[in-house]
Amino acid sequence: MKRLVIMTVGKTHSGKTTFAYALEKQLSNSIVIDQDNHAEFLNTIYKKLQRDEGPNILKHALSKLIVDYAKAHTDYHFIICNSNRSINGREYLLQEVYPPTAFVRILVHFNLSDEVLHSRIKHSARSTAIFRGPITNFEELLIKQNLESLKEEIVDPSENEADYLFVINEDKDIDLAIQSIIHIAQTSL
Repeated sequence: MKRLVIMTVGKTHSGKTTFAYALEKQLSNSIVIDQDNHAEFLNTIYKKLQRDEGPNILKHALSKLIVDYAKAHTDYHFIICNSNRSINGREYLLQEVYPPTAFVRILVHFNLSDEVLHSRIKHSARSTAIFRGPITNFEELLIKQNLESLKEEIVDPSENEADYLFVINEDKDIDLAIQSIIHIAQTSL
């Protein structure tokens, strides 16, 4: 039996986390892997070990440990809740970490306007404990993500990257995506 891996793609405050936990409630035998939780844990408990800049090596190592454990010791479907905006990063995850021989691979692209994202950030009560180094809030993160969008490897996902692609352009698309993923899970067993 192949498990599902559902990977979110999108900027901050686009709804990835809300979607992931809503899907987890409805998709039996699933687990959310959310690197923001790992970052907050490390920044709260092991802040001295965190580098101020550059790749967050410790966070990625913790996430890898959790994923490896869950792959080896459970039969859970994975809901990967990160920005996943780099095509190179997605390719690595979808080919190496969650290979097509073992997983039905699903991308969910959150394609909301910056106007919506700025409004959500303005009214957000989310913890900023995930941040380290020069970025200290979500408005700064969105600015950074918009600048990163100019890089060649930051591209919207395409249908040929995974087995399924869902695009969320507005909140009303979320329920349809969740129901479709549940249907895929039921027919993949």
